[in-house]
Amino acid sequence: MDMKQKLEDLYLTYNTREFVDPDPLLFLYDYPDKKDREIAGMVASSLAYGQVALIMKAVSHVLVKMGPSLSDYLDTRTQKDMAYDFKDFVYRFAKQEHIVSFLWGTRNVVKTFGSVEACFCEGMIKPDALVWDALDFLYCRMECAGKTGHLMADPEKASACKRSHLFLRWMVRNDAVDPGGWDQICAASLMIPLDTHMHRIGQVLGFTQRKAADRKTVVEITTGFKKILPEDPVKYDFCLTRFGIRKSLDMDHLKKFFAQNQGKR
Repeated sequence: MDMKQKLEDLYLTYNTREFVDPDPLLFLYDYPDKKDREIAGMVASSLAYGQVALIMKAVSHVLVKMGPSLSDYLDTRTQKDMAYDFKDFVYRFAKQEHIVSFLWGTRNVVKTFGSVEACFCEGMIKPDALVWDALDFLYCRMECAGKTGHLMADPEKASACKRSHLFLRWMVRNDAVDPGGWDQICAASLMIPLDTHMHRIGQVLGFTQRKAADRKTVVEITTGFKKILPEDPVKYDFCLTRFGIRKSLDMDHLKKFFAQNQGKR
C-alpha cells in the first residue's frame, strides 16, 4: 500500500462530521449564508488557541453576542456599541480592545471589498502571488482598524500562521467536513495549518525534521503533501489531526498504521 492510498483510507474513515466535535469548525455549520460563514470562520479561527473546551466557550460567547446574522451585526453596530457588547470579554491574551478591533477590522474589510473573500483575492491578484501575500494584504487591512493583539498572526514574521491557514481550509475546501463557500481560490494554493499535532505527523511522514513550528516547516510539510496530492495538499489535515486531539485516537496508533505498511504496495 503506497502513501497516497494509506492517506485516502484514513480520509474515508475519519473525514466525517462525527469526528468534528469538539472543534471550532462546528460553529460554521450554523451559517448557510456565505457572508455570515466567513465572519464566523474569522471569529472561530482567531480564538482557536488553548484548551478546546475554552475555545468553544469563547467562540460561542462572541457569536451569540453578535446575534443570528453576523453580517447585520457588523453593518449596524458602531465601534462604541461593540465596546459595550464585549466590555467583559477576556480569553487568555485577548481582551475587550482586541476583539473589538478584530470585529471592527473585519467590518471595514467587508465594507471596503464587499467580503473577506474579495479582500483576500485582491491580495492574490499578481500572477506570482502566494497565499502568504494575500494573508499579509488582509492582515494589513485588519490592523489599520486597531490592534487585534494575538487574534491575528503577522504573515511577514516567521510565524506558521496556523489559525489563518485553518480559516482558509474551512472556507476554500468543500467536503463532508470543510463547509467551503469561497470559490475564487483554488485548494492547490492552500498551506497546512501547522499545530503541534500536524508538526509531529509531518515528522512521522518524513516531510520535515525541523524542530521549530514556523513558516519554513509549514512549507516543508505542505510540499510533502503536494507531492502526493498537488491539487489539494491540505485534504488530509483534518483526518490526520484527529490523532492526538480525540481521546479515542492516539498518535501511537497512527504511527503503527504507517509502520505496518512500510514498503508494501
